[in-house]
Amino acid sequence: MSELYENRELSWLKFNERVLEEAEDKRNPLCERLTFMSIYQTNLDEFFMVRVGSLHDQMLLEDDPKENKTNMTASEQLVAIREGVKVLGIRKDESYHKLMKEIEKKGIKLVKFDDLDENEGAYLQGFFQREIQPLLSPFTISKKRPFPFIKNKEICACAILATKGGKNRVGIVPCNNGMFSRLVEIPGNKGRFMLAEELILHFLPEIFSGYSVVCKSLVRVTRNADIDADKVYDEELNYRDHMAEVIKQRRKLEPVRLEYTRDVDKKIIKRVMSFFKIDKEMVFNTTAPLDMSFLFQIQDMLRHEKELFFDKRIPQKSPELDETKPLIPQIMEKDKLLSYPYENIRPFLGMLQEAANDPDVVSIKMTLYRLAKQSKVVEALVEAAENGKEVDVLVELKARFDEENNIEWSRTLENAGCHVIYGLDGLKVHSKLCLITMKKGKDVQYITQIGTGNYNEKTARLYTDLCLMTGDQKIGAEAARVFKALSMGEVMKRTEHLLVAPKCLQNKILDKIAREIQIAKDGGEGYIGVKINSLTDKKIIDKLIEASQAGVKIEMVIRGICCLHPGIKGKTDNIHIVSIVGRFLEHSRIYIFGKGEREEMYIASADFMTRNTVRRVEVATPLYDPAIRDRVREMFRIQMSDNVKARVLGSDGNYKYVKHTKPAIDAQKIFFDEAYNAAGSVIEG
Repeated sequence: MSELYENRELSWLKFNERVLEEAEDKRNPLCERLTFMSIYQTNLDEFFMVRVGSLHDQMLLEDDPKENKTNMTASEQLVAIREGVKVLGIRKDESYHKLMKEIEKKGIKLVKFDDLDENEGAYLQGFFQREIQPLLSPFTISKKRPFPFIKNKEICACAILATKGGKNRVGIVPCNNGMFSRLVEIPGNKGRFMLAEELILHFLPEIFSGYSVVCKSLVRVTRNADIDADKVYDEELNYRDHMAEVIKQRRKLEPVRLEYTRDVDKKIIKRVMSFFKIDKEMVFNTTAPLDMSFLFQIQDMLRHEKELFFDKRIPQKSPELDETKPLIPQIMEKDKLLSYPYENIRPFLGMLQEAANDPDVVSIKMTLYRLAKQSKVVEALVEAAENGKEVDVLVELKARFDEENNIEWSRTLENAGCHVIYGLDGLKVHSKLCLITMKKGKDVQYITQIGTGNYNEKTARLYTDLCLMTGDQKIGAEAARVFKALSMGEVMKRTEHLLVAPKCLQNKILDKIAREIQIAKDGGEGYIGVKINSLTDKKIIDKLIEASQAGVKIEMVIRGICCLHPGIKGKTDNIHIVSIVGRFLEHSRIYIFGKGEREEMYIASADFMTRNTVRRVEVATPLYDPAIRDRVREMFRIQMSDNVKARVLGSDGNYKYVKHTKPAIDAQKIFFDEAYNAAGSVIEG
């Protein structure tokens, strides 16, 4: 049965390979390819911090546990990850250097000291002595001077230093302290730069003037960030203060990866490895810079050359809502669906703002997972509280890498008079749920918003997500029960309309798949259509395999991890899976079961991952409005038909671009064109 499954971590590496393909794809404008190159690196950093960190923790357990699909142990997975990352690393380096040659044709070049004449070298030496050296904190390592703490992802210049007495020491200089620009411009011909860390590395002999530099390299360490906030809970602190302590602890977790940039004497790498206590198998050499964030500065320098970027596209107004009139009555009259980033998030924000000031609104309840740095959502909730509304907000402080932002927002909300809670013991609250309660005379009425993505105005311009706003009172009443359970520290154990993890989502999905299996066995047309970010839940995977064997047609759009191999004769040959990686990050989740009159359709916050289905609070909502169902079904059909940015997953676990046997279908482009046409706007570019 192992041929049916893919290891989660190796599938993720294949996803990041698809991101790298976007950096290599000459159909993408040059500066946008720089963005994908940077995303590839930041993705990989987070992968090491979280997934590799978790595997390292598992290896410390006595039995070296096996994962449940390919039966690989944690140590076996780490070996496979290392080999995969090394292969991709070589490709990434080659792609980076090719990109920079293209950038050079646009008048911007990163230079090395070998490229400089004597006057330029003298200028840089003076610049280093004036602008950089006074801000550095160099260290030499000895018994009385232990190895300093190096922050996660911090670039350092390291050297083996020889004393006059013949002894060797290690010298180390942290390079990115934020006090000087990363790109150092060289005078003369405009557009020539050197990275600050390269400048520091070159002048190590001046920094360590009492020594002879034997060999030197730039290094960068990645630290484990996988810390279980609940396991280290300190009952002496309130939960918000505890999470602040967890963030501090994370910064000091053990290293899991070491990168270096020079083909140097292995002595220096061995010494640095010993200081960091990193296994040699997790040491990687690269010829590209250790941090790609400077690529965004290069983009800014070329911003005037519009052909180097994607044509400008901005979210459009929804034709379903008239923003010049009150929004709440429009939503009460008919369900409304917003599709980001093609349509603007503004109507949802307007609805919140309207509710904050509506005398009939008595309460607003909301779950918050990730927020923008300048959040209009929080502004509306604060205004509602100040206007005397009851505002109950669940702020998930365990939203990884957004904890600090959420801690600050929780303080802001609390100070405004909102009632703030922080989730459930052992469960993250990942749902995207908002409930507005109104009282008109003796009648209580609800407006419910349920979405697939975060309440973040910035990502609503970059991620594809769906947002349902409904006046359906049955859904509103059930959403009220969800909030009641959350406020009591409980989970939903029974639902009629919504699917609510951890108790009422996975089991209901399995039941719906079982229904399609029975339909197919009875000679009918069984059908399942799913759009998610990742598929790892083995119970669901095995049920999908069973459905395929029964003759159920299964279509899936899975952007990232997929632990199921489709197309295996007699087992998964009725399953067709594509991955779309393009300009916008595919983030919406759609579930479709059945066809015709018995069709059930949902949008959801949950992927088919065990962490979503049984370890988080997630919400999926049915789509009852026929027009909305038609629209979402057509969106799904177009995505399954994409032959520009879609890759088809083969039975061997590898992805290949869809062959161009038909006219080009770029789903993301089609959806934006439709949004512009519906809004009556003129498409630029």
